[in-house]
Amino acid sequence: MKKRVVALLPMKANSERVKGKNFRLLAGKPLFQWILDALLAVPEIDCVVINTDAKHILLENGLVPSDRIIIRERKQELCGDFVSMNLILEDDIRNVESELYLMTHTTNPLISSTTIRDAIEVFARDKASDSLFSVNKIQTRFYKEDITPVNHNPADLVRTQDLEPWFEENSCLYLFSRESFSKTNARIGEKPMMYITSALESVDIDEPEDWVMAEALALHLKHR
Repeated sequence: MKKRVVALLPMKANSERVKGKNFRLLAGKPLFQWILDALLAVPEIDCVVINTDAKHILLENGLVPSDRIIIRERKQELCGDFVSMNLILEDDIRNVESELYLMTHTTNPLISSTTIRDAIEVFARDKASDSLFSVNKIQTRFYKEDITPVNHNPADLVRTQDLEPWFEENSCLYLFSRESFSKTNARIGEKPMMYITSALESVDIDEPEDWVMAEALALHLKHR
């Protein structure tokens, strides 16, 4: 029997480094709409919950609640830049019943519905894991601030593709069960698995230069 899947998409009005980014046009479409469209294109997702302090801005952008879109006004005590995301997730999980939750961000606009569907399928097949998080696979030479090599020997130039891979949490996708979250109060559980996403889909908009890169890729994909 198909398990219920709820997508959690937190969204705030203000951002420090790229002002108003969630509602700014990216390649002709509000940033939030990119990931929302991808989520709604996944039939396995029953509904998308948007926890926000900017409901009025969403309404101004033509987004209205429906059977698959729930807009939850963020509690005052959960507003602000220093509130743990786990507290916001906890509030949504307490109020929207589901067996599985998928969490993502508006700042990952290029994640495709195909990748989201595949992550759900991979997680469903893996009976040993209680959660999944997406990562970038990186094989390059790292140094500490004092120029100490971390993962290689400069005197022995092993090809980068032969170096031990490192994995960077990229915040694109998280999958976890209700039971897992209740044990850890976190989106990554006690027995997580990693899911590698492609570099082209994993652009995360934190800085102004990230916006430039994401928009260039979005325009390329739009006109391909």
